Amino acid sequence: MEPRSPDASQAVMTELVLPQHTNAFGTCFGGTILSWIDIAAGVCAGRHAGTTAVTVAFDDVHFITPIRLGDIVNVVARICHAGRTSMEIQVDVWRERYGGPREHANTAFVVFVAVDAAGHPVPVPPIAVETADDGERHAAAQARRGARLAKVRRS
Repeated sequence: MEPRSPDASQAVMTELVLPQHTNAFGTCFGGTILSWIDIAAGVCAGRHAGTTAVTVAFDDVHFITPIRLGDIVNVVARICHAGRTSMEIQVDVWRERYGGPREHANTAFVVFVAVDAAGHPVPVPPIAVETADDGERHAAAQARRGARLAKVRRS
């Protein structure tokens, strides 16, 4: 398989936080943000694989900056690593107010596996590491993958 550029599969979503997305404190439900992360990461993984991809794992997710009613939320998903059938996607979440600066709200790493119509894993193309940033993301993703696999083996 020919390597694919991370630029080709990047996914960007923009959401507006409405009342149905918020709790009694006026901040966005964590589950809503996780859903947006999963959707953007799924689009990115599917673009890279050229087929359907399913969520396998979420790494630690830390909510750094509160996202409030009326905020604009930008979700950016980019592939970091591709194994034989799995892919790690980095998702950065940014919040902004109209006319205000963008603030980093959180980062999540989500693992997907590419599947065929019957739900069986299928091979994915490798990543074309084209920039120093891509190389750093790829190296860090390999370390996370090793830690993730070690954790699964202990279970």
